Amino acid sequence: MKKQNLNILDEVNKGATMGMDAIAFVSKKVKDKKFKKVLDIEYNKYEQISYRIKDLYSQYSNKNPHETNTMNKVMTWYGIQMKTINDDTVSKLAEILVQGTNLGIIEGRRLLNQNPKVSRNIKKILNDFVAMLEDSLETLKKFL
Repeated sequence: MKKQNLNILDEVNKGATMGMDAIAFVSKKVKDKKFKKVLDIEYNKYEQISYRIKDLYSQYSNKNPHETNTMNKVMTWYGIQMKTINDDTVSKLAEILVQGTNLGIIEGRRLLNQNPKVSRNIKKILNDFVAMLEDSLETLKKFL
């Protein structure tokens, strides 16, 4: 059970750090102040989840939770650059983030469904992460 809890925390933290990376990369292309403010808020939500994971992680391990590796960061950056080479409108940038957010929701739901016996505090953070992603999705849709 301990290993299962750690694995879930690692996966959620990877999702949170990937979300922060994507928002950071996209934010550099944003000229619209309203959208920029929304992205700052969304970034902070991911960051809060990551802080909660780090606090909880210490109950299960003396190591740090896994984050996205350098190769994933480079691939995320490169993908954003390629998708926005001809179109860096707010709509296009929101679309990129919507796609990534949808993937996070799918993975989060999969983790919830495939790990019904996970610790209550782990399930809480996982549920909160999925709810945060679903809320972010609705926010981002307004910019499509």
